[in-house]
Amino acid sequence: MKLHPNYYKELERYNAVLAKKNRVDRSFYNGIYERWEDPVITRDNIPLFWKYDLDPVANPFFEERLGVNATMNSGAIKLNGKYCLVVRVEGNDRKSFFAVAESETGVDGFRFRDYPILLPDTCPEETNVYDMRLTQHEDGWIYGVFCSESKDRSVNDLSAAVAAAGIVRTKDLEHWERLDNLTTLNSPQQRNVVLHPEFVNGKYAFYTRPMDDFIDTGSGGGIGFGLCDDITHAVIDEEKITSMRRYHTITEVKNGAGAVPIKTDKGWIHIAHGVRNTAAGLRYVLYLFATALDDPSRVIAEPSGMFLGPRGGERVGDVSNVTFTNGAIVDDDGRVFIYYASSDTRMHVATTDVERLKDCVFNTPEDPLRSVKCVEQRCELIRKNLEILRDSKE
Repeated sequence: MKLHPNYYKELERYNAVLAKKNRVDRSFYNGIYERWEDPVITRDNIPLFWKYDLDPVANPFFEERLGVNATMNSGAIKLNGKYCLVVRVEGNDRKSFFAVAESETGVDGFRFRDYPILLPDTCPEETNVYDMRLTQHEDGWIYGVFCSESKDRSVNDLSAAVAAAGIVRTKDLEHWERLDNLTTLNSPQQRNVVLHPEFVNGKYAFYTRPMDDFIDTGSGGGIGFGLCDDITHAVIDEEKITSMRRYHTITEVKNGAGAVPIKTDKGWIHIAHGVRNTAAGLRYVLYLFATALDDPSRVIAEPSGMFLGPRGGERVGDVSNVTFTNGAIVDDDGRVFIYYASSDTRMHVATTDVERLKDCVFNTPEDPLRSVKCVEQRCELIRKNLEILRDSKE
């Protein structure tokens, strides 16, 4: 069968996207991580046979039949030597679904598998799914925890929704077993839930985000932590708040767990997101904190301010002024790949290593929470540095 001529034009453009080599952005420096010039995944990485009917009789004008709007908020894992992202793909119909994209380098060349993930349809009330976190657990399974969204029929509001934490597990990112959604007895809704990679006191441990309703956290005080006995029917009786929301900080409106915590010799390092309100709307940035090895619910370090925020073109998209992560990969040599989405539109990567992350988390001062104390903090740094500069000239 002879295909439409525009297919070959689009195929050439698609292959060029996959072949393009990414480079470190040399215009940016903070000593903590490297940003990369190009996104690692955009909607241009989507295979043509996902969007077009290639039958020239059925589609004589080679029009998109099932378009894709955005690629974002990807879980991440290293599997069989490849960097694998479980990408949230949003169709033009606004429904999201999951798809696996793989790369040999972790910074470019991400190619989607032939088919997206077709989850077992065990929740007939479920309308949308998104933002899967991937945990390689010590029990031998890879778990995916994601947001399962359903219509809230308790109120007369067409946009009202209920968010729950869906759970699946796999060994190969190909065959998926659907488990019961997480139940939290004291929180009516849940988002941004992350499964801890190790047992805690012989139980499965989750980082949660207690919410009063779909958008507002309400009485939810921050990132929660809870234990359950059976992950196939996961029930958390009690949630303890770990990283708290605070007035006039980057977590004032809400915060949530991001990537699966990274284990180091000094503690578990968490890459989370914080949200504050501005005249231009909500602003999402990433921040760091650490919890104790012997008690992953106990915060032992929380450096001041944001770790990574949107810059330049990253600030523009479907939901502008947003950076969001739910996946990072740590290589055997300690190199860290932090995958983040910008403005609910595209995926990027920042690279660092465990030693630099530890230095940032444990040696960056905490937020003193008042402007006058922040100035005192900065003046002390300036005083110290001016003395060092004077000594260096002698």
